[in-house]
Amino acid sequence: MFRKRLKLRKFNPKYKIYTLMVILKEGMAAPPFEGIDQEGRIVRLSDFKGKKLVLYFYPKDNTPGCTAEACNLRDNYDDFLNRGFAVVGVSADSEKSHRNFAEKHSLPFPLLADTSKKIVTDYGVYREKKMYGKNFLGIVRTTFIIDENGQIESVIGKVDTKNHSEQIFKLYQ
Repeated sequence: MFRKRLKLRKFNPKYKIYTLMVILKEGMAAPPFEGIDQEGRIVRLSDFKGKKLVLYFYPKDNTPGCTAEACNLRDNYDDFLNRGFAVVGVSADSEKSHRNFAEKHSLPFPLLADTSKKIVTDYGVYREKKMYGKNFLGIVRTTFIIDENGQIESVIGKVDTKNHSEQIFKLYQ
């Protein structure tokens, strides 16, 4: 018998990290999702059938940009409800981190803990990013507006964290 020797390669930072990236556009069906929120409840896309959904993805709890975005959505939450929208946030943080973040800032909407990164990958927001000259994989801040039938109505890629609600409301004037 012949044995083939496997050669292990050393990690080389010159090689770029590539991931299979999904690009979702307006008019496409939103990928179904299921996640656990900060209260331990299971939240699914199908729970919002018949309502518009603001599904926003953010990098990390308790960071300045993510806090500004969440607080802006919180401050306008009643307006969202009056216009028939539900709001759900998603990041790769744990349930415990989300619970602390939601309690600290009195967030009235669910925050899904996507520790496996399945939802962020399905929505194409887990991508290569560059910060301080280094490449790494992370969540790109993006918001999807999903209609009552589960179709993507709008995609906001350049999120204004301090005025995000206004950005969304402008789409529906």
